[in-house]
Amino acid sequence: MPAITATFWVIKVLSTTIGETFADYLAVNVGLGPLVTDAVMFVLLAAALVVQFRTRRYTPWIYWLCVVLVSIFGTQVTDFFTDTLGVPLAVSTVVFSVLLAVVFAVWYRQERTLAIASINTPRREGFYWAAILTTFALGTAAGDFATEALNLGFRNGALLFGGLILVTWIALRLGAGQVLTFWIAYVLTRPLGASLGDLLTQDKDLGGLALGASATSLLFLAAIVVLVVREQVLVSRHGVVDKGAGPRGGHRWDYAWAGAAALAVAVAGFGLSVAYGSQPAAGTQADVAQNTVTAGASGSSTAARPVHPTTKLGNLSKFAVIVADVKAKVTGNDLVAAKTRVKDLEVAWDDAEAGLKPRDATKWHQVDDQVDAVLTALRAAHPAQADCASAAAELMNTLNTFDGV
Repeated sequence: MPAITATFWVIKVLSTTIGETFADYLAVNVGLGPLVTDAVMFVLLAAALVVQFRTRRYTPWIYWLCVVLVSIFGTQVTDFFTDTLGVPLAVSTVVFSVLLAVVFAVWYRQERTLAIASINTPRREGFYWAAILTTFALGTAAGDFATEALNLGFRNGALLFGGLILVTWIALRLGAGQVLTFWIAYVLTRPLGASLGDLLTQDKDLGGLALGASATSLLFLAAIVVLVVREQVLVSRHGVVDKGAGPRGGHRWDYAWAGAAALAVAVAGFGLSVAYGSQPAAGTQADVAQNTVTAGASGSSTAARPVHPTTKLGNLSKFAVIVADVKAKVTGNDLVAAKTRVKDLEVAWDDAEAGLKPRDATKWHQVDDQVDAVLTALRAAHPAQADCASAAAELMNTLNTFDGV
């Protein structure tokens, strides 16, 4: 296990962001879907943990690979319960809290300690990784529940969870137990990292920097690689130090590298946002500016339709553009083209979730259910034009009737 240093916490926060963005990227942008993504991540995580358990000494790249994969898989577990099974976030939060308490109770009963510094047997390491996976699932559920129930949004969420971590650190300095404060901070870094990731990925009209999920994942992954490579070099040079002996290379260098990595991510994210974040999606700017949608099937005449996309959720013009286009293709019985076009709706709607959902969770869920209905109808083994047309018309009607509501 690694020493608990500033570098440790920076990598942990960065890995939680990757867990949020990369899981969504595989499931939606790549098109694997939640079930396939879950299966792939489970296999990769199992393989990485096998290597980790067979390793006799702390090996940074193996350990942090497991953490990143646990982050991705833990996020997907919560998303599976919420999106696929329809389990409320409040229920998921309670369930994962109880599960984590059970893991800790059994761990303590067997080993009489929950300290990361005492993990020196396979059984203790098994308890440790079970707790880590549960904390990621709990952090995802609790963070999403807090931001949705309290309408925090990702900016206020970052301030809230960052503030709670600061309070935890102050409690540690005032004499609170190291083990307790470690696990509290470990849970809180999950929603903090997710909020920071959303801040970078969300569109500027939603308060983000419009960097996008793929660019954010690559940026954070690059920072993780740099810090882990440095850790690996230090381990190879100095060996594995005893717990409590301080970070390899000294505290000053550890703080310097951790701070430099965090600053580099912030500067690079802001710079890329300024350079690329303001560019609109191709093919939608003119339509939105005119507040009309022009869509038509291949070989058919085009039709213009006014839309009224302003709601408490914000400006939904870009979604109305795609829905009208899908609807026109379905009307022309070009279901293959409609199925291709609806992919744009799925990606755009998923990307905007963190910015839209906290504004009005009820309306977001209403639109989300109707988006799912359109996706299901068009992706059926044998799609029926009537079903596809009905689902698209209902979604378009909802977008139009939300005007100002």
